[in-house]
Amino acid sequence: MPLYFIGLGLNNEKDITINGLEAIRKSDLIYLENYTSVLNCDKPTLEKFYNKKIILANRKMVENDENEIIENSKTKNVAFLVVGDSLAATTHIDLYLRAKKERIKCFVIHNSSILTAIGVTGLQLYKFGKTTSIPLENENVETPYDVLKGNLRLGLHTLFLLDLNPEENKFMTINDTIRYLLKIELKRNEKIFSEKTLCVGCAMVGSENQLIKYGTGKELLKFDFGKPVHCLIIPGKLHFMEEEVLSTYKI
Repeated sequence: MPLYFIGLGLNNEKDITINGLEAIRKSDLIYLENYTSVLNCDKPTLEKFYNKKIILANRKMVENDENEIIENSKTKNVAFLVVGDSLAATTHIDLYLRAKKERIKCFVIHNSSILTAIGVTGLQLYKFGKTTSIPLENENVETPYDVLKGNLRLGLHTLFLLDLNPEENKFMTINDTIRYLLKIELKRNEKIFSEKTLCVGCAMVGSENQLIKYGTGKELLKFDFGKPVHCLIIPGKLHFMEEEVLSTYKI
């Protein structure tokens, strides 16, 4: 029986593709991965729109060796729903690989993700360097700072994806990220990031209420970006067209 990996897009229940919706309607069980990102709508709204019951899948369920999603796919049609694109995260690729090893037929239905939708900032996608994420518990974590350092050396933009824990209603904010970078800078004194560094703060990208602001770290630190999900970009070397678009988001 097939296992469908279905990207939901970034906003709400209506962002799904027609192919994705048809796959859901053919499925006996519907799982929604709920630890890498969230939509701007709740589970009951999705269930009403899809006319299907949805099972929330936390990290333990998806990454557990004794995986009920894979086991159920051996005898039933199963849909695995992912906010954004269906295979944008390592955890989803891991599930895909394990299903293939069990000889389960897998279908992948793509959708927009933050990695492509971030083009709304005007920054050219092919000029982004390595993307990095910052965990909620980051006291002894310095890798994101090193990624920023490496990207800036090459003149490339850096996208920071921010951690979340929906089960505990915890979401890392743009403000948290700036404070984190300032803390590492103070510790290492490498002159990579300061309150004068130009940044792009983005909230709820892909929704009708998306918020994008361009300014210094100090300016963004004082700004309330509101509801999650947030991300932060530190631009590298800018093309004049990128500068022109960014100026429309000046704080």
